[in-house]
Amino acid sequence: MYHDQGLIPIKMLDFKEAVNFTLGLPFVRTSVDHGTAYDIAGKGLADPTNLIMAVRVAANILNLKANY
Repeated sequence: MYHDQGLIPIKMLDFKEAVNFTLGLPFVRTSVDHGTAYDIAGKGLADPTNLIMAVRVAANILNLKANY
């Protein structure tokens, strides 16, 4: 299974707040769960919710690591 196939059900359940994160790296890596959105780039239509959630998840992971 490719990672994009695994993301389909997640995007269907909560597209605006879904966050992708990678385990096993020596640093915290999160990203939004949508594509590049070239069709709306520069038009002021983008919704920042995914980015905000990705930053929050990264902060939560760092907090958990610090308390572990």
